Amino acid sequence: MTWRTYGGGGGGRYRGGDRSFTLSFPGFRGAVKNLVLANVIVFFGLLLLGLVSRQIPEWINAYARLVPPDVIHGYLYQIVTYGFLHDGIWHIAGNMFQLWMFGTALEDIWGRSKFYSFYFTTLIGAGILTVLFAYTRVLGMTPNVSVVGASGAIMAVLVAFGILYAEQEIFLFPFPIGIKAKYFVIILVLINLAAALGPGGAVAYATHLGGALCGFLYVKYGPQRGVSFSASESYYGLRNAYYRWKRRRAARKFEVYMRKHDRAEFFDEHGNYKPPADKEKGNGEGGRSGWVN
Repeated sequence: MTWRTYGGGGGGRYRGGDRSFTLSFPGFRGAVKNLVLANVIVFFGLLLLGLVSRQIPEWINAYARLVPPDVIHGYLYQIVTYGFLHDGIWHIAGNMFQLWMFGTALEDIWGRSKFYSFYFTTLIGAGILTVLFAYTRVLGMTPNVSVVGASGAIMAVLVAFGILYAEQEIFLFPFPIGIKAKYFVIILVLINLAAALGPGGAVAYATHLGGALCGFLYVKYGPQRGVSFSASESYYGLRNAYYRWKRRRAARKFEVYMRKHDRAEFFDEHGNYKPPADKEKGNGEGGRSGWVN
């Protein structure tokens, strides 16, 4: 599967008004490169460990894959680690190829930080939805399942691409057929839904659908600068509010102390000192002084 990149130049940004295209691959860089390398390193690292002892990779897989009862009982890290495990070479190859092909275009318009935020938010979201599906028995699932693979986050990437690059054409290699990204994604989601409703396919495809839903919600309703940026803004906002509260509290205590000594010193509502107006200084000059918030 390859895709047309408008405006030429191997996977650059989409330009709706330019109908020229190229079949060259996008650059291998940034967050996409780091995520692909992390997945590949984990995959081949486990294979190498298996040459030393089969028990080591089996133990890692048992504790790192997503198992709904384990998550409920406190193994919350599994909603992240499951996305870095894959069940075979074709599993990881397909996921990483799609991450490279479509994720690069998203990173080009979002930047590295927001793409990381998107990827891990949707990976975690797909994992949480898988657990919910398992316990509510949606799509015929049961809690006695386990899930591995980045497919949930990859589906989110595909959905985001279909929304943001809706009119861009994708070639369904090796067939000489072009299809607009929005139709490609709709067909892909419908295929996953049909597979999830079929016998024996609910587990993996339910995770795919959960990732697709998370990708749609993130693009449509997520913060413009990413979840991580919004979280940091909220953190610093709460921290500054706490420090302002401490300053006001210290100011009130100081006023009480000064009144006990027949001194009238006052502070404003932010805890800033308010000196008396036109207080005479020792050198004969008057004026105000105070803290600046």
